[in-house]
Amino acid sequence: MRPTRISALPVAALLLLFTLAGPTATATAGAGTPSAARWAPRASATITPGVQMFTAGAQCTGNFVFTDDAGHVYVGYAAHCAGKGGQTDTDGCTTASHPIGTAVRFATGATLATSGTTVGHGRLAYSSWRAMRRVGTTRANACAYNDLALVRVDADDRRRVNPTVPFWGGPEGVSSGGAPATSQVYSWGQSSIRPTSALSPKAGVSLGGTGGGWSWNVYTASPGIPGDSGSGFLDADGRALGVLSTVAIAPLAGSNGVGDLARELAFARAHSGIAGLRLVRGTAPFAPPA
Repeated sequence: MRPTRISALPVAALLLLFTLAGPTATATAGAGTPSAARWAPRASATITPGVQMFTAGAQCTGNFVFTDDAGHVYVGYAAHCAGKGGQTDTDGCTTASHPIGTAVRFATGATLATSGTTVGHGRLAYSSWRAMRRVGTTRANACAYNDLALVRVDADDRRRVNPTVPFWGGPEGVSSGGAPATSQVYSWGQSSIRPTSALSPKAGVSLGGTGGGWSWNVYTASPGIPGDSGSGFLDADGRALGVLSTVAIAPLAGSNGVGDLARELAFARAHSGIAGLRLVRGTAPFAPPA
């Protein structure tokens, strides 16, 4: 069944897309090689995978860092984070979105009681939802699961960026094989609903693919909740697997839907107009605690 968006945490269908209350290849192909001189030190960087991102009042979590041939820097999140539809507007091919150029605020420590500390700014540079509408995509699986957007970091804030995933390290390139059932997956979320980051690191297992290869169902010890939407998932080898998009009420209650990054990135390369778009590897290796 198709997912349903949420704006104030209602349970309206089997699957719910995440936004916080408010407005709404190969394993290594194309992966940017980080230069220590280019990126902020991991310990002091404030814009990283897992950063909180606010768009027109809605909060999501950044997934990975990307770059292009012009040297611009982008942080990814879910396309629905910049969507303008209501609860039942779940089709990315027909649902309206905020325009390219919309301002996005990067933050940390935001909760329901505070807006957190602003750590940078950017502007929406690409939305799969807008791109699918523009090119006339009609394939049901793409319309339902292609859920990636890119925010271009303002030039003055690029010095604050490090591409390493908190806690886990990596990514080690883009996953080409996905996450077969029972394989390990790892993520980091930063929902404003949680008053602490203690539950931000998430580890779990894949339940296998769905949507004709466009999505993976996963279980983690602490499931993704509103505000975690857009956060990145790593596969068992620390490669960038996908983008957190949905949560299931039934039949796999508490499982999350993760859009396949390899497919989403291929679509973005074809339709974003961003020359040389590629994932940036972490400056620290993938190293989950033993």
